[in-house]
Amino acid sequence: MKSLGLFVLAIFVGFVSSLLSIRALAQNADVPPAWAYVVNPPDFKAPDDDGSLRHVPDSSAGWTLTQLRDRFFAPDWHPEDHPKMPEIVARGRKPDVFACGFCHRADGPGGPENIGIAGLPAAYIVQQMAEFKSGARQSSVPERAPVAMMTSLSRAASDEEVAAAAAYFSGLKPRKNITVIETEMAPKTYVAGWFLAAVDGKEREPIGMRIIEMPKDVERFESRDTRSEFFVYAPAGSIAKGEALAKTGGDGKTMKCAICHGPALRGLGLVPGIAGRSPSYLVRQLYDFKSGARAGQGSPLMTGVVANLNEEDFVSLAAYAASLAP
Repeated sequence: MKSLGLFVLAIFVGFVSSLLSIRALAQNADVPPAWAYVVNPPDFKAPDDDGSLRHVPDSSAGWTLTQLRDRFFAPDWHPEDHPKMPEIVARGRKPDVFACGFCHRADGPGGPENIGIAGLPAAYIVQQMAEFKSGARQSSVPERAPVAMMTSLSRAASDEEVAAAAAYFSGLKPRKNITVIETEMAPKTYVAGWFLAAVDGKEREPIGMRIIEMPKDVERFESRDTRSEFFVYAPAGSIAKGEALAKTGGDGKTMKCAICHGPALRGLGLVPGIAGRSPSYLVRQLYDFKSGARAGQGSPLMTGVVANLNEEDFVSLAAYAASLAP
């Protein structure tokens, strides 16, 4: 009986040990970082439109919230900043093709929820639209609306419309609109509509291994002002770590970024520039390449580049790239 008792005890201990091991694996599982893949909570509700006109600095224009939320309208606060928008950028085509300038803004600066596309090679934009259309380019978090919208409209847009939008955005010069701040404590945030915003001007929390990207002026950004700027809070020392990794490859851990993206990371040939672009977006792309969610023409090379990188590496590289002039 004593032997039987020891046998049962051994089985029980083994069972508990297995459960603990499974639980530990689950806790350590590689999951997409929520701070980069911002998703609106189920109870999210955008502010009501009171009918008043919104305005932004250095513009005489004015629109209501309802007008600013029309996906077939790209608010043009500063028409002097860019050439005339093609119809597909300014208005889209109902019912299925939203105005490109609605999400990416009139002259292409985008935001943390998507990407700035001003200055990207036209052929690269066309190729990415084809990959959204084919399903090769997806997200590690499928419920994110920006990617779902891109997939949907890419299937409805004509080749001529895609070409017109690509030619327009590729001809624009991107502006520096990001200020990177290295810190131990970052503003406490809430989800404001597929992006993060500060709860107030005082509350802080440990930044940990995160990047917190937010508009300097939330109302101005929500009004789709193309001159909106952003604060990026990054862990202390992350820019230097990212620079070392980007310039040396980390002693064989990865490749030097400049080999493909150019010496200043502003692009090379058909390879897109990553300097000065949204770090939230950059982390999502690095993660999507590693997870396999993003496939397509350039993915085999990028998959090899990110294979040995971890989330801290992603944060460091994105912080460094965001600190550069585009």
